[in-house]
Amino acid sequence: MDKSSPMDLNLSPNIVDGDDFYDELLLAHEGLNDEKSQDFNARLILILCNHIGDRRIISQALAAATEHVSSE
Repeated sequence: MDKSSPMDLNLSPNIVDGDDFYDELLLAHEGLNDEKSQDFNARLILILCNHIGDRRIISQALAAATEHVSSE
């Protein structure tokens, strides 16, 4: 992708076989206590942020997550 063309965070469903992904995510947490589950989530988030690499997109994701949590 051309670094000069801005891209916005995609908040529309975009995961192929989303139900299978969700099952896989739940399975990854199986047997973990709350602390280990939170550690797993944090590590997964950091891995995915590293993969994305674009700080602007990551900042948009942080803002979207904050807005969602704040509105609950």
